[in-house]
Amino acid sequence: MQKVPLISIIDDDESVRRATKNLVRSLGFEAHTFASAEDFLGSPRAAETACVISDIQMPAMSGVELQEHLAARGQRTPIIFITAFPNERTQARVMNAGAVCYLAKPFEGQRLVRCIDAALALGREAAGA
Repeated sequence: MQKVPLISIIDDDESVRRATKNLVRSLGFEAHTFASAEDFLGSPRAAETACVISDIQMPAMSGVELQEHLAARGQRTPIIFITAFPNERTQARVMNAGAVCYLAKPFEGQRLVRCIDAALALGREAAGA
Protein backbone atom coordinates (compact mmCIF):
# COMPACT_ATOMS: atom_id res chain seq x y z
CA MET A 1 0.00 0.00 0.00
CA GLN A 2 1.34 3.41 -0.98
CA LYS A 3 1.86 5.93 1.83
CA VAL A 4 -0.11 9.19 1.63
CA PRO A 5 2.33 12.08 1.06
CA LEU A 6 2.89 14.41 4.00
CA ILE A 7 2.74 18.13 3.22
CA SER A 8 4.23 20.44 5.87
CA ILE A 9 2.82 23.96 6.00
CA ILE A 10 4.96 26.63 7.66
CA ASP A 11 3.46 30.08 8.21
CA ASP A 12 3.35 32.44 11.17
CA ASP A 13 -0.27 33.37 10.31
CA GLU A 14 -2.64 30.84 11.87
CA SER A 15 -5.49 31.60 9.43
CA VAL A 16 -3.21 30.89 6.45
CA ARG A 17 -1.98 27.66 8.08
CA ARG A 18 -5.55 26.53 8.73
CA ALA A 19 -6.86 27.38 5.22
CA THR A 20 -3.87 25.79 3.50
CA LYS A 21 -4.14 22.67 5.67
CA ASN A 22 -7.84 22.34 4.81
CA LEU A 23 -7.08 22.59 1.09
CA VAL A 24 -4.23 20.07 1.29
CA ARG A 25 -6.32 17.60 3.28
CA SER A 26 -9.24 17.99 0.84
CA LEU A 27 -6.86 16.71 -1.85
CA GLY A 28 -6.29 13.52 0.14
CA PHE A 29 -2.85 14.37 1.53
CA GLU A 30 -1.68 14.32 5.12
CA ALA A 31 -0.95 17.85 6.35
CA HIS A 32 0.92 19.19 9.36
CA THR A 33 1.29 22.83 10.25
CA PHE A 34 4.09 24.73 11.94
CA ALA A 35 4.11 28.32 13.18
CA SER A 36 7.82 28.71 12.44
CA ALA A 37 10.67 27.23 10.45
CA GLU A 38 12.36 26.32 13.73
CA ASP A 39 9.30 24.31 14.84
CA PHE A 40 9.39 22.41 11.54
CA LEU A 41 13.13 21.73 11.72
CA GLY A 42 12.80 20.45 15.31
CA SER A 43 9.96 18.10 14.39
CA PRO A 44 10.33 14.43 13.46
CA ARG A 45 7.95 15.31 10.57
CA ALA A 46 10.74 17.20 8.79
CA ALA A 47 12.33 13.93 7.63
CA GLU A 48 8.97 12.47 6.52
CA THR A 49 7.80 15.52 4.57
CA ALA A 50 7.18 15.05 0.83
CA CYS A 51 6.64 18.78 0.19
CA VAL A 52 6.98 22.01 2.18
CA ILE A 53 4.69 25.00 1.74
CA SER A 54 6.38 27.91 3.47
CA ASP A 55 5.85 31.60 3.94
CA ILE A 56 8.86 33.75 3.03
CA GLN A 57 8.67 36.37 5.77
CA MET A 58 8.48 34.98 9.29
CA PRO A 59 9.96 36.04 12.61
CA ALA A 60 13.38 34.54 13.37
CA MET A 61 14.14 32.16 10.46
CA SER A 62 12.70 33.20 7.08
CA GLY A 63 11.55 30.83 4.38
CA VAL A 64 14.68 31.66 2.39
CA GLU A 65 16.85 30.74 5.39
CA LEU A 66 14.83 27.53 5.81
CA GLN A 67 15.56 26.61 2.18
CA GLU A 68 19.28 27.27 2.72
CA HIS A 69 19.26 25.25 5.95
CA LEU A 70 17.59 22.25 4.31
CA ALA A 71 20.04 22.39 1.39
CA ALA A 72 23.00 22.53 3.81
CA ARG A 73 21.63 19.39 5.51
CA GLY A 74 21.36 17.67 2.13
CA GLN A 75 17.57 17.50 2.46
CA ARG A 76 16.09 18.02 -1.01
CA THR A 77 12.44 18.36 -0.02
CA PRO A 78 10.52 20.29 -2.72
CA ILE A 79 9.45 23.73 -1.45
CA ILE A 80 6.53 25.92 -2.50
CA PHE A 81 6.85 29.51 -1.27
CA ILE A 82 3.93 31.78 -0.50
CA THR A 83 4.26 35.44 0.39
CA ALA A 84 2.20 38.54 1.06
CA PHE A 85 5.18 40.65 -0.05
CA PRO A 86 6.25 39.45 -3.52
CA ASN A 87 9.70 40.58 -4.55
CA GLU A 88 11.38 39.74 -7.86
CA ARG A 89 14.84 39.42 -6.32
CA THR A 90 13.64 37.02 -3.63
CA GLN A 91 11.63 35.08 -6.19
CA ALA A 92 14.67 34.69 -8.44
CA ARG A 93 16.82 33.65 -5.47
CA VAL A 94 14.51 30.89 -4.21
CA MET A 95 13.64 29.62 -7.69
CA ASN A 96 17.33 29.45 -8.64
CA ALA A 97 17.91 27.49 -5.42
CA GLY A 98 15.32 24.91 -6.48
CA ALA A 99 11.92 26.10 -5.25
CA VAL A 100 9.01 24.58 -7.15
CA CYS A 101 6.69 27.62 -7.01
CA TYR A 102 6.52 31.16 -5.68
CA LEU A 103 2.96 32.35 -5.06
CA ALA A 104 1.80 35.80 -3.98
CA LYS A 105 -0.98 35.86 -1.37
CA PRO A 106 -3.86 35.74 -1.97
CA PHE A 107 -3.57 33.00 -4.57
CA GLU A 108 -6.13 30.71 -6.16
CA GLY A 109 -6.35 27.28 -4.60
CA GLN A 110 -6.01 25.69 -8.05
CA ARG A 111 -2.58 27.31 -8.50
CA LEU A 112 -1.43 25.76 -5.23
CA VAL A 113 -2.83 22.38 -6.31
CA ARG A 114 -0.75 22.53 -9.52
CA CYS A 115 2.34 23.45 -7.46
CA ILE A 116 1.77 20.54 -5.07
CA ASP A 117 1.40 18.13 -8.01
CA ALA A 118 4.65 19.44 -9.51
CA ALA A 119 6.47 19.24 -6.16
CA LEU A 120 5.38 15.66 -5.52
CA ALA A 121 6.35 14.62 -9.05
CA LEU A 122 9.76 16.20 -8.51
CA GLY A 123 10.12 14.40 -5.17
CA ARG A 124 9.25 11.05 -6.78
CA GLU A 125 11.82 11.71 -9.53
CA ALA A 126 14.51 12.54 -6.96
CA ALA A 127 13.70 9.34 -5.05
CA GLY A 128 13.92 7.31 -8.23
CA ALA A 129 10.31 6.14 -8.04
